[in-house]
Amino acid sequence: MKVRDVMTPHPITVSPETSVPEAMQLLKNHGFRRLPVVEHGELVGIVTDRDLREAMPSRATTLSMWELHYLLAKLQVSEVMTEEVITIRPHMELRAAAELMLAHKIGGLPVVSVLGHVIGIITITEVLRAFVQQDIAAV
Repeated sequence: MKVRDVMTPHPITVSPETSVPEAMQLLKNHGFRRLPVVEHGELVGIVTDRDLREAMPSRATTLSMWELHYLLAKLQVSEVMTEEVITIRPHMELRAAAELMLAHKIGGLPVVSVLGHVIGIITITEVLRAFVQQDIAAV
């Protein structure tokens, strides 16, 4: 089975200038845990729910709510994203995606074209679901 068979095509992406609150809202609204960061059509990073949570101030802060909102609104995805992104191509075997995720301890991979454009995303959940369905079909 190939990556293209189970990936989610046309994923929602953000730009490096997207605010952290806006990215958090996108993750929450769509039930995602990661967003590819794209600039001028090219993948430049990935931001996860963990990256965004870690950028949040401590609950023990002495800042007022207004100050918190002001500071968060100025914080951009480019300041918290991972720039070294592990990717995969759509023609690769699903096993390769699983091996990459295990080796790098990550839960998802952007699927990129030869030109480096994001054409999909594949998560560990999709890989596991495909393996389980494949095993059931074999029985």
